[in-house]
Amino acid sequence: MKKLTSLCGFIVLVEGHMKMNVPIPYGRSTLENSPLALDGADFPCKQRPGVYAVEDASNVYALGSTNPLNFTGTAVHGGGSCQISMTYDVEPNKNSVWKVLTSIEGGCPARDQTGNMGSNANAADPFQYEFTIPSNIPAGKGTIAWTWFNKVGQREMYMNCGPLTLTGGGGSRANFDNLPDMFKANIGNDCHVPDNKDVVFPDPGKEVTRLNGATNAFHAPTGPGCDSAAGPGPTPEPSAAPKSNKSNPESYLIYLIALNVGFVV
Repeated sequence: MKKLTSLCGFIVLVEGHMKMNVPIPYGRSTLENSPLALDGADFPCKQRPGVYAVEDASNVYALGSTNPLNFTGTAVHGGGSCQISMTYDVEPNKNSVWKVLTSIEGGCPARDQTGNMGSNANAADPFQYEFTIPSNIPAGKGTIAWTWFNKVGQREMYMNCGPLTLTGGGGSRANFDNLPDMFKANIGNDCHVPDNKDVVFPDPGKEVTRLNGATNAFHAPTGPGCDSAAGPGPTPEPSAAPKSNKSNPESYLIYLIALNVGFVV
């Protein structure tokens, strides 16, 4: 919601952004909807007093399950690309290992938008998404995270975290370790997402959904910290949202190699 705040005689216009609604985040009473600091000082999970207060949050998922993902807010900045990741650390720190569960390239947290959908920070985002828990990783407790790289506006990274309990059995830690690392950019790590582009993640994992935005503008991130060369990606056909589209790992590897040498297969 837009607020008028008087500061040293000036009028400052503040507009809310987006927050994760489901999964339920930690510390909802102190969670505001701004991005991470540009220097990454509050990574992970927007560090603040009470950041890991459970309050009434609980996210229990069975191994192999597909689960809902939705948001609160209307300042969607033309959509962008999102990831759902997890760590087995209950209170993550800068050394925690984050692994990607699902990647959504384009159209997240809103589809077919050129800007924002309004100025009500408390409105429900009408767009619904899904993420999948792998069936072959260990059960246990940890933390789940949503990260977002907005398409238009300031170059930012958003991150909300919530408590996580995985139920089931038979998984191995090696399978978790083999998942791709969470993508990070725009937080002082020499990796950047170009403006007005839906970032193509260097390693999105096997659970990938590509969604059509108001424009098809997929693009690789830029900078030495990205482990990926800059270059435009192909324009894919839009997926039938919000169903998951499992990508072919071999085809995606060929695509990334093509980016590095300056042409697309």
